[in-house]
Amino acid sequence: MYYKTIQTDGSVQEEIKKSRFICHVKRVYTEDEARSFITSIKKEHYKANHNCSAFIIGEQSEIKRTSDDGEPSGTAGVPMLGVLENHKLTNVCVVVTRYFGGIKLGAGGLIRAYAGSVALAVKEIGLIEIKEQAGLLIQMSYAQYQDYNNFLKEQNLMELDTSFTDQVETTLFVDKENKETIQSQLIEFFNGKITITNQGLREVEVPINLV
Repeated sequence: MYYKTIQTDGSVQEEIKKSRFICHVKRVYTEDEARSFITSIKKEHYKANHNCSAFIIGEQSEIKRTSDDGEPSGTAGVPMLGVLENHKLTNVCVVVTRYFGGIKLGAGGLIRAYAGSVALAVKEIGLIEIKEQAGLLIQMSYAQYQDYNNFLKEQNLMELDTSFTDQVETTLFVDKENKETIQSQLIEFFNGKITITNQGLREVEVPINLV
């Protein structure tokens, strides 16, 4: 299992030549969910001139749909979908609401505005990778935990579900093919004075840094 999608649901807006563009973004897993989201945005923004949409669903991006919602054909939904495709995203639905400000943008201007609205939302909201990883439950002393943070930075890894009692207990998720290597490096890093228990596989969300 591996795919990229948005980090969270949300919305971002901007003004272009007096028209207000609001990009609404939601993670969805079925076509019915996507259409329900589109319908809800249309109801919320029923006074808007247009509520254009695009969505991609499935781990292999099997389902793709677009709507120009009254804008000239090909100037809204397809450019919006193109941004999602360029980022290789799936299980995501975007709706761009437009409140017309009185200045016509032309076909090229509309394409740039709708695609730009989605691109801005993707940048502001953020992306994640969703993949199946192997879990390692680690138990250590508080002194070891200070050094553990250095290990994480060196390996570009992140901890989850950390608890602090008489000792520190934390879970580390790594790519399945790297599990044995990371486990050996941990044992070497702490000179064998650390307890590691295999936790099996789990679907993990890993943030993506956008440059």
